[in-house]
Amino acid sequence: MDITWYGHSCFRMKAKGVAVVTDPCGKDVGYPVPRLRADIVTISCDHPDYCNTGLVQGGAKVIRSPGEYEIKGTFVTGVRIAQAKTKGQQVSNNTAYLFDFDGLMVCHLGTLDHVPSEVQLQTLISVDVLLVPVGGVTTINANQAAEVIGLLEPRLVVPMHYRTKVTRAKLEPVTQFLKEMGLPEPASARDILSVDKGDLPEHTQVVLLNYKE
Repeated sequence: MDITWYGHSCFRMKAKGVAVVTDPCGKDVGYPVPRLRADIVTISCDHPDYCNTGLVQGGAKVIRSPGEYEIKGTFVTGVRIAQAKTKGQQVSNNTAYLFDFDGLMVCHLGTLDHVPSEVQLQTLISVDVLLVPVGGVTTINANQAAEVIGLLEPRLVVPMHYRTKVTRAKLEPVTQFLKEMGLPEPASARDILSVDKGDLPEHTQVVLLNYKE
């Protein structure tokens, strides 16, 4: 499976001919996201920064709510993790998504803004790849992200939703998260993360992705 980051919380994941796009960026976020083709689109909340479905072509199935879905052999589970507070932002309840790509489990935490309880995390078990916000302000910050990672114990962690040279929101940079995880900075970043179930690391590793321009 290949994972490409388009900025903020927007990713494109492709495995065995099935493409998934998460939280397509709104025009005001700052990222130059191109038109994308996908079979599945997931929306974590209805704020314009995360639900620009007009970016996606190909007649994709759009998932906006909790539940269990099977589309072209890919299983998607939406888990509602209500936001603890909106911090002045008009953002509705958050839905996290768990994707099952033939046994490779990828979790996208959406606009999570607090450390969930163990009960809330029960559905998000056996996560191989965790896509986690780290920039604070409207989502969890670096410290909280590290705590969530400790609870889920994924094999690979990809930080998202943090300040870059093009973001217009006042978010924290990813260096805060790297420091929290005890990693050197700057860490090298990849353009694409290629993941195979049989090649996952034994212990949690953080992977930085360059946003696709």
